[in-house]
Formats: sequence, C-alpha cells, structure tokens
Amino acid sequence: MKLTRRTVLAGTAIGGGLIVAWSLMPRDYSSPLEPGPGEAAFDAWLKIGSDGVVVVAVPQLEMGQGITTLLPQIVAMELGADWRQIAVEPAPISGAYANYALASRWRELWRPSVPLLSTEPDDYFLRRWAERERFTATAEGLSLDAYEIPCREAAASARAMLVAAAAARWDVAPEECETANGFVIHGENRLSFGELAQEAAELDPPDPPPLRIQKPRDPGMSSSIGEDGGEIAYPRLDLPSKVDGTFLFAGDVRLPDMVYAAIRHGPRDRAELVGYDLENASGIRGLVGVVRGKRWLAAAAENWWAAEQALTAMNPRFAAENIVRSERIETALDTGVRRGAAHLVASRGAGDEGYEPTFALRYDVAPAVHATLETATVTARISGGKLELWMASQAPEAARAAAAKAIGISQGDVVLYPMPAGGSFDRRLEHDQAIEAALIAREIERPVQLIWSRYEEQLALQPRTPVAALLGAEVTPDGRITAMRARIAAPPSTLEFGRRLFDNRTSWSAIEETAGEMDTMAGEGALPPYAIPDFSLYHVPVELPLPTGRMRANAHGYTCFMMESFVDEVAQRHGLEPMSYRISMLGGDPGLADCLQRAARLGDWDGGAPGTGQGIACHRIDRMGRTGRIALVATATAGEGGVRVTRLSAAVDIGRIVNRDIALQQIEGGLLFGLGLALGCASDYDEGRPVESRLSGLQVPGLADSPRISVEFVESDEEPFDPGEIGVPPVAPAIANALYSATGLRLRRLPLLSGGL
Repeated sequence: MKLTRRTVLAGTAIGGGLIVAWSLMPRDYSSPLEPGPGEAAFDAWLKIGSDGVVVVAVPQLEMGQGITTLLPQIVAMELGADWRQIAVEPAPISGAYANYALASRWRELWRPSVPLLSTEPDDYFLRRWAERERFTATAEGLSLDAYEIPCREAAASARAMLVAAAAARWDVAPEECETANGFVIHGENRLSFGELAQEAAELDPPDPPPLRIQKPRDPGMSSSIGEDGGEIAYPRLDLPSKVDGTFLFAGDVRLPDMVYAAIRHGPRDRAELVGYDLENASGIRGLVGVVRGKRWLAAAAENWWAAEQALTAMNPRFAAENIVRSERIETALDTGVRRGAAHLVASRGAGDEGYEPTFALRYDVAPAVHATLETATVTARISGGKLELWMASQAPEAARAAAAKAIGISQGDVVLYPMPAGGSFDRRLEHDQAIEAALIAREIERPVQLIWSRYEEQLALQPRTPVAALLGAEVTPDGRITAMRARIAAPPSTLEFGRRLFDNRTSWSAIEETAGEMDTMAGEGALPPYAIPDFSLYHVPVELPLPTGRMRANAHGYTCFMMESFVDEVAQRHGLEPMSYRISMLGGDPGLADCLQRAARLGDWDGGAPGTGQGIACHRIDRMGRTGRIALVATATAGEGGVRVTRLSAAVDIGRIVNRDIALQQIEGGLLFGLGLALGCASDYDEGRPVESRLSGLQVPGLADSPRISVEFVESDEEPFDPGEIGVPPVAPAIANALYSATGLRLRRLPLLSGGL
C-alpha cells in the first residue's frame, strides 16, 4: 500500500487489533463501527442502510451542548444527505476517534515523555499517545476543532464512493454527478443512497477525500436573532425525545434483577468509615445488602428510597484526617495572596520591571459547584468476568481504567455504554462513582444502579477552585493604564485534576504531588485584550484541604470578573464612560470593540450613569488558534430581596456558525450559568461537609429569575469557536458593574452579595 499522511493514522480497536484511519482502511480490517442488517459501514464515522438512513458515530458525550446534532449535521452537509434520514450512534471505543485537539490542550496533564514534541495537535507523538490511549474526552469546547475535519473527510469519501457506484450504473463520468437530499443525481437520473450503499462500500475510497469548497455553515444564519429567529435549518436530533420524555439518561437504565444503591461518603477529605449500626436496618423492607468501603458505606435495595432509609438508620460514622472548613480555605488564600511565593505565568512588554502601582484591588472567589440536574448515576453489572457500565462520562477510557483497577480485572474486560448527561459543566470528568458502582456490584452479585443523593453530590464533587487575587496598575492622571500586575492565589487545580484523571490518584495524593507547582491555566483570561503596554501575571500556588476540579469556563469565570471589574473601576475613578474607555484600549482587537458597540445598541446602553442599574463587560478567549469574543450589557437592581437581573444583551463573535439554533442555546445557557455563578452556586464548608447541600440553597436561577436575553451574532468566516463557555465569563462583572451604577457600592467577591450590601 502506498504510504501517505493518511495511511499512518492508526489506532487500537476494542480487542486490541489495529485499525487504519478509515479512508485507506484495507478491506480485510474491520471498522470499529459495526454495521447492522441492511447497513454498509463506510468508515469509522458513518453507515448507510438500504432504507437510506445514514447513521453517524459520535465519540463525544452529549451533555446538552448539541454535539449529537452538530457532528451529524457536518456529515449530512458534506455528504448531501437528507436531514430527516440522519441517525446517531455512540462511537465505540477506538483510537480512530482520538481527540488530538484536547490531547494537545492538556499535554501538561498527561505528561508525555517527550513534551517538547507534543505542542501541536498534528504532532506525531501526540497523535500516537492519543490513539494508543483511545483518548476521546469531551471538554474545553474542542469537539469541532477535533472532529469537524474527520467528519467532513469521511462524508466526502462516502459521497465519492456513492457517486462512483451510480456513475458506473449510468455509464457516465462521476464528475457529472452530484448529491442532494439523499440522492445521487445526473440529469433526470436519480438513485438513493440506500440503493447504492452496498456496492459503493466495496469501492476503494479516494485519497485525499474530495471536500466541498463551501465549509459547513448554517444556511439560515443571520446576524440578529430576536423573538422570531426564522426557520431552523437543522433542528436538534435529540429534541423530540427530550420533549416527550423518551430520551434516556443514566438514571433511566433498567436491567433484569437490578437493585438500587444509595451511598454515604465521609467528610472532606480523607475520611475513613469507623462504624455503623447494621442491626438498625434489619427491618427495612426490600433491603438486599450493605457494602462497606474504606471511605463510604452503601446499601442496595429493591428501590432507592429503601436503600437511602437503610443508610439513615445505620448512621455511618467517619473519622477524618483533613477536615475542610471555609475559614481554613480563606486563611490559606489570604496568606498566599499576601506573602506566598509566586510563579510568573505570562508577561507583556517590560512586565513589572520598575512597577509602581497607583492603586491595587483585592478580589475573592468562593468555591463554585456545578449544580447539575442529574446527580451521579451509574449502573454496573458483572457477568462472566466482565464488567458493564452504563454512565455519563466525559472521559470514558479513564472511567474504564479506574473501574477495572478497583475490582482487579483487565481494562479490556470493562464495557462502558455511554449515556447522555443531564447537565455536566465538566462534572462528569471525574469517575469516583464508576469505582463505587463496580465494587458494589461485585459484592452484591446483582446488577446495581448507584444513585448519589443531592447531598452526596454536593459533598463529593470537586468544586471550581476558590481564589484570592490582587490586581494593581499604574494609571496616568487621564486614566490610561500603562502597567498592570495580577497576582492570583489558588491551588494548582488543573494539575490536581490531571493526576486524578490520567494517573488515577486519590484527591489527597493529587494535592500532595502538585503542591507548590505552577498551574499555567489558573490565570487563563487574565491577560487582557486591552493595549496595556506592560503586564505581568503571577500564580501563587496554595495548598488547600479541599480538592478542586474543572467547571464550565474554568479560570475565565473568575479572571474576567476581576479584570472587567477593575477596568470599570479605573474608568469610574477618572470620570470616563465605561464603554468608550474600553474601546479606546482595543485598537489591537477591533472585533471586540465591534462587539461592545453591538451590545450597547442591543441593550440600550446609556453610559452606565448612576441610578440606571446598567453595567457592561467584555471578554475574549483564545484557544487552539481560534478566538471567541463577547460583550455584554446587564441591567440589575439590589434590595432586601437580593439581586434582580432583568436584562442581558450580548453581542458574540464565534466565527463561522455551523448551527445557529444550537449556538444560540449555548450562549443563552452560558449567560444563565454565569448568572448562577454570579449570585450563588457556591458552597461553604463546615467540619468537612457542605453547608449548602440542596439546590434550593445554591440560589440557582429558576424560570422566574431568568432575565430577558437578547443575542446578536457577528457574521464571520473565521474558524468556528465553541459557544458553550464564552457566555459565562462576562456575566458576573457586568452584573457587578450594574449594581455599582444602581447602588454606588463596589462588590469584589463572588458570589456577589455573599458578604451582604
């Protein structure tokens, strides 16, 4: 076989056999995508049935972001398929679906042996690692970066093969044929994909695939989206089943002879189970068994409520080495931001050489929790030496490996059936529940569905890191910032997460191993888009008793709050109008200046004058060579009943938009998620347990709290930027700035009003 760039893209299939990147896959190699009766598998990405249905494999977790519509849409547009005949199937575990973009983004976390050679997604060694490890994690909004081109190439090759089969029947040149609406067309001749699938699949795929000149773009895209957004060209495939209730989540799995398990964890962190009263549960009807872990106690019963009642009756008791208290967290952060040893993460110009601040401001951020609608839920079954898991996981291979190690079997003997997540926000990157479910199923010897209660979810999750930061600047008398320094005290949360995910470390081991290390992602978003000549960013690693993890928008969620609040305060102190002040510093980013002007028009911005309750903020995220921009105007008031946000108006530039409706949903969802983080979704800790243990205590915004939201997209031909995270960062500073205009008080702590007015 002739060796080309595409012939060496190989991965490992479920059983360990080699598969070659599909377009040059020899016919004696099996595709990881198993065809059903009447179906022809064209590659690792799609099958076509005799009925014309095109089944697209999706290797990413559907957690509300619409990836099970976006990737099939890309295939449909490139293939020329009828959207009504598109179906979705979770991709099997295979190196063919490796997420090279995320592997590159997280290269510091999996610690390649030759790190200097692993800086780009197309690096040979990085690709080999991602394929070998079957790394398909869903995170960082990189699904389109990773999978748009593979999906297009797969569809383009299949289209060429279908056309070749039809052209042979008609005895015409393939170049004279086209595809549309599920048919190959030549003049008056038409053949459906279903009629051609079997014979087309036997042909040799072209190398390289003949991609269409036009890249996937929503054909109904228009810059302004009001109450009437127009017809949706590619409606979400999962919407009908989610509306009628037939869409299956992890908690909907039902197996023969299955029992339900509840669990009690010890206080954070490193607690051990020291006692429980087993005899107190003897009279509970339906109780099947009790399983004792080193740091937890579980009960299994014919229904979950019986299992939960049994745990309450047994009153499990724990001894903890490392009790988490909010005051301990705050003391450690305060010491760090004031006196801790700092690492220089990034600098611009002369950095802080000769730096003499005009003034400095302190910002504090409490631990933020995910508040997913669906708590951790896993169904486990052990049969014939194999473990089956039904669960929502953003990192399925890590979950398989951890569960296999926990019960002492080979990772190849673990089958994970990916279930959609009822919300995730990066919560499902962790896999503790998979370990627990496997252990419980082994001891009970029946299929078990483990469901964490809301309290256990709040107790055992890894929150977004708490932060204390000091921002200072040299400012000229006319308000121009000439130099700035940001000092961010926070644990090396990303490194901790990496140890847990890639090395299967316990939370306390991850903390110990990363103590004192610089986390380059702890300050992401702090380097401003503004033309500030000299800037320096420092990370002060702080060792906390509380394990921390990933969350939607991650560091951008707090660095934007700090930076945009600080900039607004500089403008106010010098009597400058906040929007025009920002635009004056954005000569290097006219796109963000354009977003500010659009948001101002959309939100009826009147300058943020005192008493108006209006605030403005903007942000930019640069990731893997792609850029997302947003500007936001918020209208808010504060009173005895708390904060009331009545309006959010956003202008967004996320490049080429593949699906307008999904992009709008993600921006709106991000704004509401940011609203929750601005006003609540934080937890205090006392004696190792969360004080806010129910959704009602987290101030999660409900329908009655949802403001009027308007979104305007900027038309762009730039590569698409994921809309899932860009909506979160500007919400907190825009609301904080709005509250200043409404009340005259500056709030420098998240959640806002957590210390009262």
